[in-house]
Amino acid sequence: MDISPDQRRHAQDLLDFIDASPSPWHAVDMLASRLRRQGYRELAEHEDWPLEAGDRRYVIRGGASLIAFRVGSAPPSAAGFRLIGAHTDSPGLRLKPKAAHAADSLLRLGVEVYGGPILATFTDRDLNLAGRVHLRGPDGIASRLIRFEQPVARLPNLAIHMNRKVNDEGLKLHKQTELPLILGLLHDALGAESQFLRLLARQAGVEANDVLSFELAVFDDQPGSFWGAGGEFLADSQIDNLSSCHAGLTALLNAGERETTAVCAFFDHEEIGSESHRGADGSFLADVLERLASSRGDDGTGYRRGLARSFLVSADAAHAWHPSFPNAYEPLHGIRVNGGPAVKVNANQRYATDGFTEACFIELCREAGVPGQTYVHRTDLGCGSTIGPMTAARLGVPTIDCGAPMWAMHSARESAGVLDQFWLMALLRTFLESPAPFRR
Repeated sequence: MDISPDQRRHAQDLLDFIDASPSPWHAVDMLASRLRRQGYRELAEHEDWPLEAGDRRYVIRGGASLIAFRVGSAPPSAAGFRLIGAHTDSPGLRLKPKAAHAADSLLRLGVEVYGGPILATFTDRDLNLAGRVHLRGPDGIASRLIRFEQPVARLPNLAIHMNRKVNDEGLKLHKQTELPLILGLLHDALGAESQFLRLLARQAGVEANDVLSFELAVFDDQPGSFWGAGGEFLADSQIDNLSSCHAGLTALLNAGERETTAVCAFFDHEEIGSESHRGADGSFLADVLERLASSRGDDGTGYRRGLARSFLVSADAAHAWHPSFPNAYEPLHGIRVNGGPAVKVNANQRYATDGFTEACFIELCREAGVPGQTYVHRTDLGCGSTIGPMTAARLGVPTIDCGAPMWAMHSARESAGVLDQFWLMALLRTFLESPAPFRR
């Protein structure tokens, strides 16, 4: 399989992006950093937004969701919006507010399950903690990103000698009693909570009594890597869905300017239903689009005319065909790694694609010069969903649900194809640049 230098560089840049984004807050920080390097400037929601054609801006809500846009030469009422949506969060483990507790002579950390991770994949790995802490400061509460410099926690497996059926029945972990992580030896003089708060304070560069609260994710600290006989695959944590965030951002930064306003929305909380003030089922995207339209002279009617001229691509990873488990797939709709991005279709609208937007996907693939595939979930299995259906319903905008194929979705260590990552970015860039109206 031939992989060009550009395709290899793009895949390596994706791995670097993921490795620097161990939590949704770090992901948004990375997105913002890359946007600033390309001349994008941050807006605050509580300020006025005087916008002109060609302006490049971004806005952050809640620290973990970000919307970036490049203002088109025509107002939205005349040219609409080209929208790309993805999500910054990934399933896994999150620390409880009072996480630290003693277990004999050990310091352990209590966790909650966030979303639907494959819990067994978190065992026997170099686990680390990352997220944000909220601090008492001279001007009120301040938030600060933290990440430990090296792995600090572990979830050791029980030896097979005490769990003889593990290879026949699979590893089953009790969420309350068997998931707490081992952090270290307990210092009796300090107590579990004080010892942990001192660790957090040291990472934040403050005193322990200045730490008011924290939001910390558990992640596999192993860097991303290439694998396969020809290095045609890649492995990392959080490929679902930081790969789509990376593709959308890269497409936006490299797309040429047009009369249409280009928008990339990266949401937190997709893995738990998106129902929050910064999730895709909240008001964030609609608020930004309406303010964009208003700044370009469009009133309420003009804004709605703009939505009628708009189109959304919801980018989220897709389930690749696994040769060891052929019975898990719809026979005629198995998609292959390094076979190209896949449009996702579900009759019950778990994916937002319909016949018209599927046709648009096929034409976009042709225009971009990339192969495309079609994914349908097996009929007798429950189908997951994306931000696509809720965003389409909230805005009234036709939508494609698509993504790059991957293996082991929701594992602590996921795998995907090098070529698919480049092709997804090329597809999204073509979408932003295409002269096609994408209207029925």
